[in-house]
Amino acid sequence: MEKTFAYRRHEVIEEKPFIAEFKRRWPALFSEHEVETEFTRITTVPLRSKFMQQLDHHSTQLMTIKSKGGAAGRKIRNIMADLDKNDAVETRRACVLKALMVYLNEDPENLIREYMDVKDNQEAMDQTVLGFFAIKMEGAEPADGLADVGIIIEGVEVLHDLDNIANAVAILFGLMYSLDLSYPTNLKYTFEVLQKLVMELDGNKLSTKAQVLKNKLFEGTF
Repeated sequence: MEKTFAYRRHEVIEEKPFIAEFKRRWPALFSEHEVETEFTRITTVPLRSKFMQQLDHHSTQLMTIKSKGGAAGRKIRNIMADLDKNDAVETRRACVLKALMVYLNEDPENLIREYMDVKDNQEAMDQTVLGFFAIKMEGAEPADGLADVGIIIEGVEVLHDLDNIANAVAILFGLMYSLDLSYPTNLKYTFEVLQKLVMELDGNKLSTKAQVLKNKLFEGTF
């Protein structure tokens, strides 16, 4: 993969192949380890360790955004209520990410689709342009983990068995760099914050929303 990196980048950037075709040609890329390695080749930054470290670093401040008023504030408080049932680190990270999206006036369901059964929702998954699915076991307790978490791009399931939501978001972010994908319009602020504030990549120029969030993070004024 190291030897074919330049050829692969040329193909992705210049030819812009469909995901199904690119996966067929480069199946080795579609694993967690290779996504991490490819991301580091492109940016020189480690993917998951940086993502989790920064997310945890900002979590204390981000968890206070439930004080936001109006409908968004109610939705954030409902999201954060999951921590009362299960205070595992994976749950905290998932809640923080979802609350962050709401704070940025974007809908977590545009990225994270939670299902009880794959077969009953296969049509919706086939129509997903970019996002991931989280499968819950029927009758599962709040402390139980997810049965499966997978990434879908252009209706193609490109990865699964990703364990938890925060890990899936990190790997999806890495895939977007690896596949040179544009941020979806309905999630552009979420991905901007993940790129520029969490991963600290090209963070010199921020949108107004991202700049306000950055100021609040460092001033502790949520």
